[in-house]
Amino acid sequence: MTKLHTTDWDRDAALTTARILLEIKAVNFRPAEPFTFTSGWKSPVYIDCRRIIYFPRARTRICELAVEKIGRHVGLESIEVVAGGETAGIPFAAWIADRMHLPMAYVRKQAKGFGRNALIEGDVPEGRRTLLVEDLTTDGQSKVRFATALREAGAIVDHAFVVFFYGVFPGSFETLARMQVGLHHLCTWWDVLEACRDRPYFDDAALAEVRRFLENPVAWSAAHGGVASAEEAAARKGGEG
Repeated sequence: MTKLHTTDWDRDAALTTARILLEIKAVNFRPAEPFTFTSGWKSPVYIDCRRIIYFPRARTRICELAVEKIGRHVGLESIEVVAGGETAGIPFAAWIADRMHLPMAYVRKQAKGFGRNALIEGDVPEGRRTLLVEDLTTDGQSKVRFATALREAGAIVDHAFVVFFYGVFPGSFETLARMQVGLHHLCTWWDVLEACRDRPYFDDAALAEVRRFLENPVAWSAAHGGVASAEEAAARKGGEG
């Protein structure tokens, strides 16, 4: 599944990110008590990218890799504004915007209900090429909502960036591709499994069950009481993670 990485640099960046996430204990394996995402998917694995904000050296390295990835795959001068998705995307958007010397805004999940009743805070990037940033994506549903809100406000949104992409649930790339939004990421669960070869972070039984999930996440979810299709997950209109 490293085919998700198009160059040797991408693969090296992915493994570096995976090792950092394992080191700071942002990786959670729980096959016996599956996690339930808002979208209804059941999963034996969960990534907590919010932990990154607590570790200065970890977040510095990850943000360095993020900006390098954006430069390689989008172009440093092809982005005019960085917009974070509420709430987990906000710190990553701020750090990336700072490193790219760009304005930063953030997109609410729903209008705040008073004042300007705005979905977008900071300023509306009308007519400006805007990079949508979040911490992770499972099936892409929240990216659709945030990108739609930005576009309806007049922003040009052709690219989204996440630190972590689950890389297994159906429809994630396709959903965004239909909107003509390219999804860029540093790391996937397959990279985490590869990084686990270096150190015994988890026992063999847990790793084997996680691999079964990754090889057929839809069947695994259905067998453990979760949704059984991308259509069913989308119908819930829930957030990710």
